[in-house]
Amino acid sequence: MTDNRSPVEVAWFAALCDDDYEFLGVPDEDLQSSWLHCSDIVRRAETNGFDNVLLPSGYSLGIDAAAFSAAIATLTHEIRLLLAIRLGEVVVPQLARQIATLQQISNSRLVLNAISSEMPGEQLSSESRYRRTTEYLYVLGELLEGRTVNLEGEFLQVHIDPPRISSQGMGCPPIYFGGLSEAARDCAAASADVYLMWPDTTAKISSVVLDLTQRAQRNNRPMSFGWRSHVIVRETEREAREAARRLLSRLDPVTGDLIRARSLDSTSTGVNRQSELRTAADDEGYIEQNLWTGVGRARSGAGIAIVGDPDQVTSKLNELIDAGVSAFILSGYPHLKECDLFAKYVLPRINHGPLALAHTPAILD
Repeated sequence: MTDNRSPVEVAWFAALCDDDYEFLGVPDEDLQSSWLHCSDIVRRAETNGFDNVLLPSGYSLGIDAAAFSAAIATLTHEIRLLLAIRLGEVVVPQLARQIATLQQISNSRLVLNAISSEMPGEQLSSESRYRRTTEYLYVLGELLEGRTVNLEGEFLQVHIDPPRISSQGMGCPPIYFGGLSEAARDCAAASADVYLMWPDTTAKISSVVLDLTQRAQRNNRPMSFGWRSHVIVRETEREAREAARRLLSRLDPVTGDLIRARSLDSTSTGVNRQSELRTAADDEGYIEQNLWTGVGRARSGAGIAIVGDPDQVTSKLNELIDAGVSAFILSGYPHLKECDLFAKYVLPRINHGPLALAHTPAILD
């Protein structure tokens, strides 16, 4: 039975970036990213009633998210597709045409996770990279809304009419965006519709929600908030904690270090904060009763899981909802198994549905 809180969006994770394991750090050919495996995850998430699914993107790992989204859109009907786009690797006018086409294929079920990436091998300062991202998102949004762009920016010099397909009125999908540095927060406040946060203490989450709300208000833009984490739910807390221990039971620490180091965001402010939380955790890796940092021993990025029985996991999600979170992107190992467990034990307790969002045009200084 659900409570009387306003609906929140609950999304699952399609492990397109070789991020699926039975034992963290131990490769399994059956769980390696492929069309068959990842499409099974998305279809299972839709069957289980999730509202959205993150299609992650990496350069060297896994399979291409944009190509995957086009194919999976034809095999699904209700679930939204949160397509991750590494902006440093794309040409924006071409991306606008691609996104508009994907919207047509998916019947407007596409939403965007904008990643302020570099071109592989490129090195920009964080401040420069996020200023570039702000320009990219401005141009992308304008073209998708069917407006001509004339921009002489720091990074983009664009004088172009929108592609014909954008005239069909689907517009720019809502943009989800994350980043903890000052430059990232400024970019989010100018460009994003949903600010994604990696796990942290509830007090820290509340402070970030307040900060980004104020930054967005100064730009006359609304802002919603999302939480991206892993989850391990079992009938009892003892079973959940045992499942967490089992997940790490075959991890070679050297392998874990290599997995984290090979990520293109391994030195970001957000990744450093996840490392700080692991250092501050207790001997079993918990920073709070039901927040476990162990996943971060073999994964860059979001490295914390909500661990507990159905009541505990639901309570933690409700605590975060009360702190201002309205969208959750969850995952677990292996992803098919944990998708079923979360859908069985927790999803029916959460009042959920897709976020009713429209993209607010990005602004440039």
